[in-house]
Amino acid sequence: MSVMIRLQRVGKKNRPTYRIAVVDKRFKRDGRFIEIVGNYNPLKGTDDNLVIQRDRIEYWVSKGARLS
Repeated sequence: MSVMIRLQRVGKKNRPTYRIAVVDKRFKRDGRFIEIVGNYNPLKGTDDNLVIQRDRIEYWVSKGARLS
């Protein structure tokens, strides 16, 4: 299994938010995921627009996950 960490688009039309998800490379962009490790809201202007679980990302990268 080839694992990637990538953004999944969620939210309403013209109001995007993104999940940072660990997924199998063969899955669709907004399809199934293994684990959600954070989220990103580009419309917020403050510092809290990006929330990540750094330890979980480091764990998956150590297991061979690639960042996209």
